[in-house]
Amino acid sequence: MTDLKRQHGIPSDLQSCHTLVLDEYVVEGHVPAEVIATMLEEEPAIDGIALPGMPAGSPGMGGTKSDTFTVYKLGGGKTGDVYTEI
Repeated sequence: MTDLKRQHGIPSDLQSCHTLVLDEYVVEGHVPAEVIATMLEEEPAIDGIALPGMPAGSPGMGGTKSDTFTVYKLGGGKTGDVYTEI
């Protein structure tokens, strides 16, 4: 997994436990499906998106969502910029 994350330019501070390569994009972490669908529809000039860590209440994680999820851009000269907050 480390090689895959490195290959797709995912910095350590934006990493999570899951990496998905979907069409031309990479999705890192427990990103909600609606955010992925929006990215695929909008086709932004980035390499992908990331929800770092394993936040409680995110898809596939237990617990209750208590904070805003910040999803970050990957690649396209925009790595680390906010893609969306939900």
